[in-house]
Amino acid sequence: MNATLSHSRTPEAAAAFGGVMDAIGGIATAVLAIIGLSGWRPELLAGVATIVFGAALLIQGGTLLSEYSHVFTPAGALQTASDAFSGDGLAVMFPVGIAGIVLGILALLGVAPFALTSVSIIAFGAALMLSAQSVRRLYHMQAEQRRMSVSMSSVREFLAGEMASGSAGIQFLTGLATVVLGIIAVAGMHNELLTLVALLIVGLTNIISGSALSGLVLSFMRQEPSHGSSAVTR
Repeated sequence: MNATLSHSRTPEAAAAFGGVMDAIGGIATAVLAIIGLSGWRPELLAGVATIVFGAALLIQGGTLLSEYSHVFTPAGALQTASDAFSGDGLAVMFPVGIAGIVLGILALLGVAPFALTSVSIIAFGAALMLSAQSVRRLYHMQAEQRRMSVSMSSVREFLAGEMASGSAGIQFLTGLATVVLGIIAVAGMHNELLTLVALLIVGLTNIISGSALSGLVLSFMRQEPSHGSSAVTR
């Protein structure tokens, strides 16, 4: 029975951990941006925050894709992951995350630091906008799967749905705001200030989306061991 439990919960536990790491990346990005806004080494902190958020974006994309692939049976997992990649903007998260890490490293090396971080900000905002519905769509897919086997939804599943819907709207709006701030910064108007403000915004957004993703995964964590235990006892 214990073996059945641990096996059935491992994918969800890993996905929940990915959501937590995503939220931690958002916290780190926001903290670095706040320290930079206070006037302490803003160029350095903008580059570090860009790298951190790029890594958080990679973690979020990987976590979402992994969870999508476990929503349906193994036979449909590949198609589900493919649909998620094409329809939810997840394909954008990976190249944007890698590009953010590379541009952040170049900024730390002194290569036009605020110009490169401003370009990263535009890319981050676009990725947030394109992937804004990812967590919400994942909720609907998991809820549909649960309805096939269980007739009644729990309170935590309802709350997870509310979090997913709320985070989708917030992520889209903050992504749009970030793109606008990045464009203004690239144009050379207060680029240091606007870049750090944009990094603060995307960091706070990741805290919300990462928390929503973790809450969603944990609310749908499957507990199927009752027939597994009877099979073992026999």
